[in-house]
Amino acid sequence: MEEGFIYSKQGLGQTPISTHPLRHNPQKHPQKHPPNQPLILKISRFRLFLTFLWFIIREVMIFMFGEAWARMTPYPDNINAKWLRGTLRFLNFGQPFGIKEHVVASQIASSGNNGLSGVEVYAIERLFYDRSISASTAVLATFSISLCGFVLAGILRPLIVYPAEMVYWATLPQVVLFQNLHFDRIANRERLIKFSWALGFALVWEIFPSYMVTWFGGLSIFCLASLKAPIPTRSVFRKVFGGASSNEGMGLLNFTLDWQYIQSTYLSLPFKQQINTWIGYFIWYPVMLSLWYGNVWGAKTFPFMSASLFSANGTSFSTTSILTSDNVVDGAKLERVGLPYLTSSTVWGFFSQNLAIGALITHVLIFYGKDIILTWKQARARTQPDPHYQGMLKYKEVPGWWYFVLFGLTFIAGIMVTAKGETTLPVWGYIISLLLGGFIAPFSAILVGLFGNGIATNQISKMVAGAVHPGRPLANLYFASWSHQVILLAVGLANWLKIGQYTKVPHRVMFTTQIYGTLLGAALNYVVMTIIVTNEREVLLDPVGTNVWSGSSLQSMNSQAITWALAKDMYSLQSRYFIVPIGILIGLALPVIHWGVNRWSPRIRKWPINTPIIVSYSGASYFGITSFIWSSITVGVFSQLWLRRRMPHIYNKYNYLIGAALDGGSQIIIFVLSFAVMGASGKEHPFPKWWGNPSGNPDHCMSSSE
Repeated sequence: MEEGFIYSKQGLGQTPISTHPLRHNPQKHPQKHPPNQPLILKISRFRLFLTFLWFIIREVMIFMFGEAWARMTPYPDNINAKWLRGTLRFLNFGQPFGIKEHVVASQIASSGNNGLSGVEVYAIERLFYDRSISASTAVLATFSISLCGFVLAGILRPLIVYPAEMVYWATLPQVVLFQNLHFDRIANRERLIKFSWALGFALVWEIFPSYMVTWFGGLSIFCLASLKAPIPTRSVFRKVFGGASSNEGMGLLNFTLDWQYIQSTYLSLPFKQQINTWIGYFIWYPVMLSLWYGNVWGAKTFPFMSASLFSANGTSFSTTSILTSDNVVDGAKLERVGLPYLTSSTVWGFFSQNLAIGALITHVLIFYGKDIILTWKQARARTQPDPHYQGMLKYKEVPGWWYFVLFGLTFIAGIMVTAKGETTLPVWGYIISLLLGGFIAPFSAILVGLFGNGIATNQISKMVAGAVHPGRPLANLYFASWSHQVILLAVGLANWLKIGQYTKVPHRVMFTTQIYGTLLGAALNYVVMTIIVTNEREVLLDPVGTNVWSGSSLQSMNSQAITWALAKDMYSLQSRYFIVPIGILIGLALPVIHWGVNRWSPRIRKWPINTPIIVSYSGASYFGITSFIWSSITVGVFSQLWLRRRMPHIYNKYNYLIGAALDGGSQIIIFVLSFAVMGASGKEHPFPKWWGNPSGNPDHCMSSSE
């Protein structure tokens, strides 16, 4: 048994529960939540790899403002006017800034990303379809997409919130930060000082790899060794070892020193989760090379890695060239232009996503089925043994009808939008999208709660959309947006309800706060998207992108929407990419095989194998930057296998705290640099080129233009 851990045998696979930083205290209840990313994600979604405004900036700034508010505002009892005293108390004048206030403020700030799925669709419409939606559609669709999944979190609370086994591992750094900001401030002074030093170091350091010395974004001995090599050799080395630029290569033994890509996730995720991701990565390397050098799916005609669509001759495929003015596929135009093609990396990425979706369903049913039933019965009988849950019984629960009323409002808003016709998604298709998301959400929430990380489930939304709406890529985008958002919102709200359970914030406060924060952030999301798409349009449309900006994520979403709109021609049994939809059927069988092997060999049963995560990571990096992979593995090995076992006291005291500081410092600087020098404000100020900041790929592997 690992130090600092006990094993709960109440159900859900005997999941390890941390006892140190998540210590239970009647007055000190730490919490965990997923890395939500309101503003910077809107910026970084267009960068070469998804970078996240983790909770750190929010929590530190909220703490500073909260403390200032408490100290600088007058104490209500010192005011003579009775009516004014009540108002000041309501506004929290002169009151101590406690952990509950901090949690509520943080939830408001984090809820701004709940409408991200809709904003992505609006961005794709602007970039690839040369159109903008009307204000009424934007308001109603954003409202519906942003809140439609909350009802599932409410219904599934006994399963995905109440059990102690639902840990949400990736949120542990925030737990420690909250504790150190609010509990035993005098005793924690030393740790707060170290947090400040680490934050300051990250603030200074991040300027170098992200702006002045971009070579730090990808240190590769092999890239440097190939500088004087022949072009064919350099080309091979770029594909295998390059990874500092978007879609450059696989990044084998390429290490980044840029913390914005590493992040504290791998300081907090348990070893059982990380080893599954590592297995997936090691499958990915030989598969990618085999597909390319075997010229599978005509791989050599197209870039080694790219999420864009291509014509048969390898040039970029124009989405609008096959669509009518109503954004429906025109058969005559399609016959003249020809079907779009995908890179081999993209096909494998789509296939692995489907493998993971199929495996997710059977894995949860086979390995957690009995425990799910037990956990549900305990929650319904209010006998769940978790001390945090027992401590919440004194608060009024959120009535079920609250969730259903909210869902009713979002459902009506969605009906109004789809009936209007601007989205090209019919009303019946909208209803199917919600039903599909509702089916997948419980499986995804269980995996995230137990392992701290989930899998990409949006591929199945695209598949079903293509089947029910052939020839309508825009309808597919909206279908997938609603369907997948149901899953994301259910998981996200479950995380925050768990936070409320740890910190003893009343259920009803958590519910209303989430709604308020979501609506408040929706407008900001749309504004930031408009600014970025307007100012960086050319780069976002480039299939490769730069080491600063890239539209790879949006290109991938659009590629899936287009290709699934042509599902009969591209994914049927007689078509080029028939293997992609079959991935779900194959994935369904993988946990069954795993279960059979466990029955045959009890020794293997002890191994923490999770087939959905393994197959998901075997294709998760089919586009974007890849130099983070080996750095994240190194961080995970250091934290979970060495520090935690050899020096558990230091691990418990500083591991999450230092990770939180590094996250916060790096993301603050990225936010500032994005607007100050990287072009988010409309004008770019690049750092002068030199050996450490080359004009080509930062890791000095050959660029695709050479």
